[in-house]
Amino acid sequence: MHLSANEGIEGVRFLVTGGQGFVGAALCLELLRRGAREVRCLDLRAVSAWSQQLLDAGVRIIQGDVRKKDDVGRAFRGVDCVFHLASYGMSGKEMVQAGRSDEVNINGTCNVIDACHEHGVRRLVYVSTYNVVFGGKPIVNGNEALPYFPIEDHVDAYGRSKSVAEQLVLKSNGRPAKSDKSTRLYTCAIRPAAIYGPGEERHLPRILSLAKLGLAFFRIGGPDVKTDWVYIDNLVLALILASMGLLDDIPGRKGTPVAAGQAYFICDGSPCNTFEFIISPLFRSLGYALPRVTLDTSVALAISRIFLFISTLFYPWLDSKWMPQPLILPAEVYKVGVTHYFSFLKAREELGYVPMVSPREGLAATISYWQERKRMELDGPTIFTWLAVTTGLLAVFSAACLPPVGPLKWVLDIHLLVFRSMLVIRLVFVTAIALHFIEAVYAWFLAKKVDPRNATGWFWQTFALGFFSLRYLLKRARG
Repeated sequence: MHLSANEGIEGVRFLVTGGQGFVGAALCLELLRRGAREVRCLDLRAVSAWSQQLLDAGVRIIQGDVRKKDDVGRAFRGVDCVFHLASYGMSGKEMVQAGRSDEVNINGTCNVIDACHEHGVRRLVYVSTYNVVFGGKPIVNGNEALPYFPIEDHVDAYGRSKSVAEQLVLKSNGRPAKSDKSTRLYTCAIRPAAIYGPGEERHLPRILSLAKLGLAFFRIGGPDVKTDWVYIDNLVLALILASMGLLDDIPGRKGTPVAAGQAYFICDGSPCNTFEFIISPLFRSLGYALPRVTLDTSVALAISRIFLFISTLFYPWLDSKWMPQPLILPAEVYKVGVTHYFSFLKAREELGYVPMVSPREGLAATISYWQERKRMELDGPTIFTWLAVTTGLLAVFSAACLPPVGPLKWVLDIHLLVFRSMLVIRLVFVTAIALHFIEAVYAWFLAKKVDPRNATGWFWQTFALGFFSLRYLLKRARG
């Protein structure tokens, strides 16, 4: 397909569901840059990290829920092309919430399709996933001829619900509009690989938070395991080309659009080992320890099922901020521990898709983003240092100030064995608190110069950890 760069974009109204997310925001901005008449964003969130940038660019943000027909209908009036990105259950705690995944991914998609039919939308591009054909069995250089993975065999609700939704979208291809039978809805599905780039919010933040805590100490599978990734700019390009592939009014090419009813795998075209390609370079650049333990996929699966069981027990509280993310879940083990990569040949031949950003350039931009982000955030030691220091301070406090009742008697006996008298124990406790306070005050004044936005955080962290916190601030000051 050879069209002008802005064919089917200039002067057209677009709507992007999930438009305040990482991919949605990038797509909205690119559509406006290419001359779209109007870009609407339908998102459940009132604000996100990209809200102000979207507003400044002229995107019309509509807060709404794809699960509610009224919200969807209100947003779709007068729209010519829809990009359906809104989804739920891709990673972490969301993966355990099967009911909500079905509501958003299946029911929400049904609402989108019905609204397209109701309001005469001509083009619908659905953002799907590799998981519609992948469920844990190796796939080497797969293509779109692969059958859907059996619905009942999916290990997570996300893959199952996205598969159902994609089939609904593609079966709706060619459906006539309710008010004008001559207007037809043309649909296609884009199946992206794992997405990366500056600002990615699903995978890398969770991995790096574990690394900061010292909990990302293992890798899954051997170095021969290969998977696909796609850089954000390459994915946005593919989505725009897919929308062009649904045009039915191109002079000299009228008829069924080339992309109508089709699905396309989209990636960077460079299968790689996830740990070697992105995790190891990121950890090195940010000063985090590299994973030293390699877990066989079967062992990782057994561990992941334990975390799945624990998360299921806490199902009613999964949305609570105090509820931590599970370390790993079964579907995530398959994603990084089993080889599965695909060819984008069909997208290249039918849509003209060729990645414009190389993996090397994409990784460099991603690393640069996270280095800058780390410089803006409070840094500190791993969770093991936190546990050791706070446990030690609590033990000295117990021996110095609390009555020797129950287990506290053993704590006091150990301290008396080391320090010989209660007076020395109390002096040690007072001295420790005084030193921590002095270090915290020094950290606060130093942070006012080198990291003013986090000065209060440096004070309290250093008050709790003493030099184990202060040394990170000193390192930042020297840098």
